[in-house]
Amino acid sequence: MRARPPVPRKALVKFKSVMDVELVQQLAADEMVCMAARVSTIGNTPQTYTREKNAGLINFLMRDRHGSPFEHGSFTFRISAPIFVCREFMRHRAGMSYNEESGRYRELEPVFYVPPGNRPLVQVGRAGKYDFQPGTFRQDLVAGEALRMAYTEAWTQYQTMLGEGIAREVARTVLPVGTYSTFYVTCNPRSLMHFLSLRTKSDGATYKSFPQVEIQMVADQMEEHFKTHMPMTHDTFVKHGRVAP
Repeated sequence: MRARPPVPRKALVKFKSVMDVELVQQLAADEMVCMAARVSTIGNTPQTYTREKNAGLINFLMRDRHGSPFEHGSFTFRISAPIFVCREFMRHRAGMSYNEESGRYRELEPVFYVPPGNRPLVQVGRAGKYDFQPGTFRQDLVAGEALRMAYTEAWTQYQTMLGEGIAREVARTVLPVGTYSTFYVTCNPRSLMHFLSLRTKSDGATYKSFPQVEIQMVADQMEEHFKTHMPMTHDTFVKHGRVAP
């Protein structure tokens, strides 16, 4: 007699409106940028430079877009976000390395994204030239209720399929893109600046970007870590219009 498949765990559906970004390791510093840049002129000769000298060099490198010295370093983030954010994030390939949890090999968690109350809901204008405006009270209510109902039903059907012994890689197809996933991304400072130039919205940017709210929620947290560990590089990045060198 064929054994019955294990009964999947019955977990309560959870709803979140935030993105989780954790810096799990980093090896990046303004001084390393300067060391990498100066090796072309001083070779292996050890020298000491003041903070002002280093700041001036970084400013020169950023202004004239000498980018390779900014590639010597790394940041590794663990990010938990809805699947649609993960997919948009992974369009960034140069200088980025990824590993993501797999719905083929583990039962996914019942955590789903519901936009926060201040998230603009109404698109105004044509494609390529549009903006978003706040929704009405009713639109906020409808969006939240529709998402919660859809998520709950999707999770119920996911559990039903697992309970019947259907493979996880098949059962997962019923889950929506609002399901949270977790991935690691490792990038160097140069690739991080390129990501930030496209996924944050700033009036001071030379080239205006209009990212989706949810990926900007991730990018804003990553930028805070960048600013903490490489303050001179971050300052010059902002000063020169948020253009990656």
